[in-house]
Amino acid sequence: MRRWLIRVLVVAAIVAAGFVVRATYFAPRPVEVTVIPVERGRVEETVTNSKGGTIRARRRASISSEIGGRVVEIPHREGARVSEGDLLIRLEESSQRAQVRLSERDLEAAEAERERACLAAEQAARELARHETLASRRIISENLLDLSRSTAETTAAACRTAGAGVERARASVEVARTVLAKTAVYAPFSGVVAEVVTEVGEYITPSPPGLPIPAVLDLIDPSSIYVSAPMDEVDSARIHPGQHARVTIDSFPGRTFEGLVARVAPYVLDLEAQNRTVEIEVELDDAELASTLLPGTSADVEVILSVREDAIRVPTPTLLEGGVVLLIEEGVLVERRVQIGLRNWNFTEITAGLTAGEEIVSSLDRAEVQPGALAVANAGEMD
Repeated sequence: MRRWLIRVLVVAAIVAAGFVVRATYFAPRPVEVTVIPVERGRVEETVTNSKGGTIRARRRASISSEIGGRVVEIPHREGARVSEGDLLIRLEESSQRAQVRLSERDLEAAEAERERACLAAEQAARELARHETLASRRIISENLLDLSRSTAETTAAACRTAGAGVERARASVEVARTVLAKTAVYAPFSGVVAEVVTEVGEYITPSPPGLPIPAVLDLIDPSSIYVSAPMDEVDSARIHPGQHARVTIDSFPGRTFEGLVARVAPYVLDLEAQNRTVEIEVELDDAELASTLLPGTSADVEVILSVREDAIRVPTPTLLEGGVVLLIEEGVLVERRVQIGLRNWNFTEITAGLTAGEEIVSSLDRAEVQPGALAVANAGEMD
């Protein structure tokens, strides 16, 4: 009996030791997670461009001469600031000036011919009046009166023809002067010379119809800089001129710039059927900075659709699929479903399910962080 009791006690001791070892050495260790407090703050609903945006200039001219010719003067080079009306390119003009002089001499000859013809017409008119008086007294014959009348009409017509010749010669002078004026190219607006692709001594030609030829000078107005961004067509009905926007520019890493939506295109670009977009234009609030931006630079736009101040919010990455967050209750991770309001990439508004001050799990990037797991919290901070 005593030997049997000893055996029972030994077995019980072994079992108890096993439970102790299991509860200590082999017990699952709690998962260390980071928790952050639920706070109140600003939440925005925003949309961003679906493809890369671009810095553009609303006034940018690719300039060429309207006529061909040899370049003799380029007074302003790349980077130079010019005012409206400043000379940009001058072509060799000797033949055009000679044509102007020839047209002016033709005009002088036409005016002299008109004077001669009209003097003859006046003389014929006076002769006709005299003959009509004589004919009324039956001093001259009707045949002579008819001849005088015909002469007066012919010379009057010659005077009118000569007058038309003067107008034609005057128009030729205007044409010649217009062609001469085209040998000089002037700035259509104030701006910065971005590029010059010709040189003094080179021959340039205008672009014939249907055959585009690259321009010889690129002029940009730095006061007309804006950001063009393609937005997904599903957001087109929610974007309107006057909405606030934030712009990030590749050449200014880590910085954002405030702006306003100035224009929304009245159509959807459907060249790519799988990614249809609507173009918007955003003007920066800082006009001085905008004038320094280089057209062609990449930029991204975030349009602010609506704003909620003093809202209960959580970082958007802390939300699981289905509107669920994780909390620690009595050392165990548990799910809680919440109702969502406004949201963006950074924060999501919580309209029900959480109160300010509660702590939620923010470190969700490990497989062991899941509902039901033992957990221990490390305090974190909201961004």
